[in-house]
Amino acid sequence: MAGRIREDDVSHIRHSSRIDDVVGDYVQLKNAGGGQKKGLCPFHDEKSPSFHVTPSKGFYHCFGCQSGGDVISFVMKIEHLSFTEAVERLADRMNYQLTYEEGPARTGGSDRKRLLEANRLAALFYQEQLQQPGPAQVGREFLQSRGFDKAAAAKFGVGYAPDEWDALSQHLKGRGFTDAELELAGLTKPGQRGHIDRFRNRLVWPIHEISGDVVGFGARRLSEADTGPKYLNTPETPIYKKSALLYGLEMAKKEIAKKRQVVVVEGYTDVMATHLAGIETAVATCGTAFGDEHIRILRRLLMDDDAFRGEVIFTFDGDEAGQKAALRAFNDDQKFVSQTFVAVEERGLDPCELRIKDGDTAVRDLIARRVPLFEFAIKSKLKLFNLNTAEGRVSALKECAPLINKIRDKALRPEYVRSLAGWIGVDIELVRDAVGRGSRESVGASRSGLEKSSPTYLLEREVLKSILQRSELSQSWPELMAEDFDDEALQSVFAAIAAEPAMLSSIPDLISRCEPEAAALITELTVEPLRTNELTTFFIDSLVARLREVSVTRKISELKSTLQRLDPESPDYGPTFTQLVALEAMRRALHEKGLGEALL
Repeated sequence: MAGRIREDDVSHIRHSSRIDDVVGDYVQLKNAGGGQKKGLCPFHDEKSPSFHVTPSKGFYHCFGCQSGGDVISFVMKIEHLSFTEAVERLADRMNYQLTYEEGPARTGGSDRKRLLEANRLAALFYQEQLQQPGPAQVGREFLQSRGFDKAAAAKFGVGYAPDEWDALSQHLKGRGFTDAELELAGLTKPGQRGHIDRFRNRLVWPIHEISGDVVGFGARRLSEADTGPKYLNTPETPIYKKSALLYGLEMAKKEIAKKRQVVVVEGYTDVMATHLAGIETAVATCGTAFGDEHIRILRRLLMDDDAFRGEVIFTFDGDEAGQKAALRAFNDDQKFVSQTFVAVEERGLDPCELRIKDGDTAVRDLIARRVPLFEFAIKSKLKLFNLNTAEGRVSALKECAPLINKIRDKALRPEYVRSLAGWIGVDIELVRDAVGRGSRESVGASRSGLEKSSPTYLLEREVLKSILQRSELSQSWPELMAEDFDDEALQSVFAAIAAEPAMLSSIPDLISRCEPEAAALITELTVEPLRTNELTTFFIDSLVARLREVSVTRKISELKSTLQRLDPESPDYGPTFTQLVALEAMRRALHEKGLGEALL
């Protein structure tokens, strides 16, 4: 087996893969000035963008969760890959042939590559089977009954799994795959006489990750004799994680980002119907409830921050299960800043059924008639009470007032107070009092991180950013000493730089020689935008002078405290006073060289 990838190849991949292009496959980035780009972090839940990418340096860093690194580490983290797999993934992306230190270049690739290839070939196999005469006719008839012709099936890659024990298995083993690989990919499972296909006599939809690779399938039974579930999905595999997948997202992502809208439907045929009706922002979950990971994925595409109000529109069946799904979404909505709506067809039709009955225009009208999720959730609760009785009205008020308290946008609460009063038929003051009792918030909440906003800390940080990003502009920074930095973490970073200043020309090499905490901080400082877009030698030297002035001022304060405690007749008093005078002169000179308080 081939060994390590050659360092030259790794270096080529690292420097030739534009980090903003790679990150852009997962995160909607926008310009942040100073050569920076920013977006919502893909690694943690956040309301406003703190994820920065510096294309010129090839680094990313999130100021919220502190994740950071280069393009290889990003792919490792986002795709849960090993270092080798990440390099191979990037090499495939740029069609670059890797070489290895032992033996020839590998042709089989990593396990992930093998699993992806197996799923890709399986998707093609299923699509071909759908067009074959004979048993596949039942699949074609099902699609036709749902309003989908041959072109629609091809557009969404729909296929047919033959009603045979090992048709797919034999096909893929003929392509060099092993039983172990096919089972790991979720395509087969152990049977009494060996491995058998997981999907048989079912209509099959390929499920793609956001980058476009096929990672699994959703399959619908076509025969009442099939005792299995109506819908059967690929089990959890190294590449199929249902909680992080949305069917149709690879097709919808550009329109979602462009229109700042996403429509969440409940099934594969609903996605097809909605797209074909002209709503190309539709997606669906893959055999699981809409959850936190789905929210994070959509938020990154919507650029869901305080500067933007997008739309998330949920479509649910009109039955009781659909109502419960909508109320679950209400709780999840608190994690969105986007305006969130519900579109429910009065007759209980889903988008696919609606398109069959009334056409594409009816589907578009359904989405256009969306109502705010808050309104839908409150009215769903009100249906549980008899509002013609005093007892019913009081119970409804007690049940619905907490829902208004959950509305994160406080400016909306008074509007819903007035609406709820009208819906229930009670005085507005009663509703206002009920809502107010539940919304009183404690004061004096802790404010974390204030120690990191002091002028001295910000100055120390700016100096290190300038050194790491543009050290060639300054000759004065070597005059600094580690003790000039008051913050211990920043002091450790400077110590690492001072120990090997030549490493400033190769930040990755510098990072590789540091402890993990210092390495992470160096990455962060390398990516963080500078306070000026016109960095000059004068500016950096002034920063250095100002930091030295602050450090000297700190020493002067300590010496004055020492002198106050010393007896003037003490032999230590004279030398200490002389040292104080020298430091005062140094401070005046540094102040003249620096920019004074304006830098802080």
